[in-house]
Amino acid sequence: MVAPIETLEEEIADVRAVEVLRRGLARSPELRTGFVVTASMALVGAIGRLIIPVLIQQILDRGVLGEQGYRPGFVYGASAIAAIIVLAVAVVGRATSIRLVETAEAMLMSLRVRAFDHIQRLSIAEHSENQRGILTARVTSDVETLSRFASWGAISWVINSALIVGTLGVMLVYSWPLTLVVVVVYGPVIPVMRWIQRRQLVAYDRVRTAVGETLGVTGEAVMGAALIRAYGYRSAMRSKLDDAVQSQYRNQLAAHKFFAFITSITDLFGIVAMASVVVLGVKFGGGWGVSSGELVAFMFLVSLIITPIAEIGETLDQTQTALAGWWKILGVFDRPIDIVDPDDGTLLPQGALAVDVEDVRFSYRTGDEVLHGISVSLAAGASVAVVGETGSGKTTFAKLLSRLADPSSGAVKIAGVDLTEVDGVSRRSAIRMVPQDGFLFAASIRDNVRFGRPAATDAEIAGSFDRLGLDGWLASLPEGLDTHVGERGESLSVGERQLVALARAQLADPGLLILDEATSAVDAEIEQSLTVALERLAEGRTTVSVAHRLSTAERADLVLVFDDGDLVEQGTHDELVARGGVYAGLHQSWIGATRESLG
Repeated sequence: MVAPIETLEEEIADVRAVEVLRRGLARSPELRTGFVVTASMALVGAIGRLIIPVLIQQILDRGVLGEQGYRPGFVYGASAIAAIIVLAVAVVGRATSIRLVETAEAMLMSLRVRAFDHIQRLSIAEHSENQRGILTARVTSDVETLSRFASWGAISWVINSALIVGTLGVMLVYSWPLTLVVVVVYGPVIPVMRWIQRRQLVAYDRVRTAVGETLGVTGEAVMGAALIRAYGYRSAMRSKLDDAVQSQYRNQLAAHKFFAFITSITDLFGIVAMASVVVLGVKFGGGWGVSSGELVAFMFLVSLIITPIAEIGETLDQTQTALAGWWKILGVFDRPIDIVDPDDGTLLPQGALAVDVEDVRFSYRTGDEVLHGISVSLAAGASVAVVGETGSGKTTFAKLLSRLADPSSGAVKIAGVDLTEVDGVSRRSAIRMVPQDGFLFAASIRDNVRFGRPAATDAEIAGSFDRLGLDGWLASLPEGLDTHVGERGESLSVGERQLVALARAQLADPGLLILDEATSAVDAEIEQSLTVALERLAEGRTTVSVAHRLSTAERADLVLVFDDGDLVEQGTHDELVARGGVYAGLHQSWIGATRESLG
């Protein structure tokens, strides 16, 4: 007989909880730092709380109801000691809380930074296969789920467990029959907690998945707001977002029902335990050798044990939430980093770089092979155009040259060195890629260009525009280099964003420049400036342009023609047109489309 899905999930949760906790703590060493000292401080506070009922019993039996009658000196002295202990417990509790918060924040910061760093090092294939919002959720909301657990939940298990055991020990000293009553009443709590724990982890895992999906859809809605309005897609997007939010709501509600159940159950057992002790203590206390003071103290102890048991329910909820978040974060760390820079890599030379591609094949993880045995040599200083129909593999070829991904087989060599053996810093300095969208950060033009070389001076930044003939365009902006470009550079046109991206590449001064459809979506007003800037940028370096407009190919020293993942033709523009092959057909179609667009 096949087990129900829910049962299988719970059985998996049993194994997962221990494994996630072990791996999570290994990934969060800050949580273990100073744990013994913090736990010791918290235990001191717990012991102080245990002493209070004992002092109350002593005051009643020896200072008020004892054989010597009322003894004010003893009462005042014992009360003073109790007051000192209460004050000390408060001071130790405050110090413990501060240490816990500092530890928690240090752990959350470190984990978030490490998770973000890992995501940044994942291959482009990984980023293409996952919604950006889901990856964002891993380093934001999922990390945040650990906050309460790190600041109290983890140590709460130690303190509350010790407090329960210690309280039961003191109870035994006063009366083993009454202690047995408490144990019997609270006995069912253990299997109930066990039952809840198995289901709660599954429920919170679903919550974290739903949160990631909501952030993913929200990210799409925000980033595509203009397109959504332009195409009247608001209703459909609202429906999609509502579905994601409703799914998160239902999962959150289902998970919190367990916590509500735990709270009510622990309260119920606490009331029953207290009532049982009062009734049986009053009725049989004398026969069991329990004095009035001891019975009152025992009642205080019962109230004392109710608190940690109730807190264990809350701590269990915090722990399950944290484990679900940890599970998602560990899933990020489990994704292999395909691009690993060598520890002692080779440095690339300055100046234009030669490129040799040897029998390169490439497949994305979830698809078929997209490049089939590509072999080509590009001379240092050459201007190369890569053309082909959409989906022919030309952009993937460009990504391999910049090592945004590694070939499935074969090798990409720059200046005779396999890219996998090149020092990472040297590679990023010598090879630069200008993407199609000319992505800019929400900062000034100065700050965006400085990404090309962080140590560059303001004069060098301005000089990069001068060398590309863009000083006139820069002067036309309201605040020059200090002009703020807005979110994703939306304060500028598409073409203007590309001009800034080219200035950034010029500042970096790479030996190999890769342009991915750099002129495909440029407005006519900027196209002339962009063309001049591209020509100047190409001087003295090897340039590989993924060309959408074949005017780029007409000016290139070498044209590479891709078709369905194969390099089918290569040569100069004139040679390929005369040959009458794939390129000739593409060129003829482009001329026809250009004439048609001009009227």
